[in-house]
Amino acid sequence: MSDTDLFEAETAALNSAYDVITKDGASGDECKAALDNLAKSFHRLMRETRRLIARSDRKELELNTLNFKLQQLTSELDYKARHDNLTGVLNRGAVFDRAEHYLKTSTLALIVLDIDFFKRINDEFGHPTGDSVLRELVQKLKSSLNGIGEIGRVGGEEFTVLLPNHNSSEAIIIAEDIRREIADKAFSSLPNIHVTASFGVSWSDTNCDFEDAYGRADVALYKAKHNGRNRVEFDLSTGYSTILQPHDLMTQTSTVLI
Repeated sequence: MSDTDLFEAETAALNSAYDVITKDGASGDECKAALDNLAKSFHRLMRETRRLIARSDRKELELNTLNFKLQQLTSELDYKARHDNLTGVLNRGAVFDRAEHYLKTSTLALIVLDIDFFKRINDEFGHPTGDSVLRELVQKLKSSLNGIGEIGRVGGEEFTVLLPNHNSSEAIIIAEDIRREIADKAFSSLPNIHVTASFGVSWSDTNCDFEDAYGRADVALYKAKHNGRNRVEFDLSTGYSTILQPHDLMTQTSTVLI
C-alpha cells in the first residue's frame, strides 16, 4: 500500500507548469492556463496551511492547558498525600519521611504533644468543636514556632514538632513556650474551658532510627500525663533528666547529668 501524497493536486499543477515551460513553442494560452492552475493550487495550499496552523495552535493551547491542569492536580494529590485534611499540617507518614530525611545528615530534637482530656471535649461539646480545637491548636503551634521546625499530626489529638539541628535544651524551651501558649490563652472555640496539653521531648544524633526517637518522646509524653498533665518531660535515656513545672512564672530548665 503506497503512502498518500498530501500534496498530490499541487504536485500535478507544478508538473504541468514545468511541462509548459520546457515545451518548445508553447502558446500563450497554454502558459496562461498553466499559470492559472498553479496559482489556484498555491492559493488552496496557503488556505489549507493556514487552517492547519490555526488548528495546530488550538491543539497546542489545549495541550498546554491540560498539562498545566495535570501539574496542578499532581501537586494537589501530592499535598493531600502528605498533609492532614483537617489541620493542614504533615500527616503521620510525611512526619516519618521528613524525620528520616533529617536524621541522615543532622541531629533531630522531637516534641510530641497531646491535648489533655480531649475525649471529654468531644463527648461534651461534639466533634465539630473538637475539630475547631485541633485547628486552633495548630495556629498556636505556628505562632509559637514562628517558622521554626515542621509540625505534624500523628494521631487524633497528638502532634509532633520536628526540630533538626536543635539541641535538647532548645527543644525543651520551645516545648515550654508552646505549652504556655496553649494553657495561658483561651481557645476561641471553647472560651470557658481551660485547654491544656502534655509534652514529651527526645533528642537524637545523626543516623539514629526515628522510630526509636519517636518511641522515647512518647514515653516522656506518657510520663507527663502520669505526673499531672500540662507539663513538659524530657526523655531520660540520652543521659539528661529535665523536668519543667507547668506553674513556673518564667521558663526554667533544670538539667542534671546522670
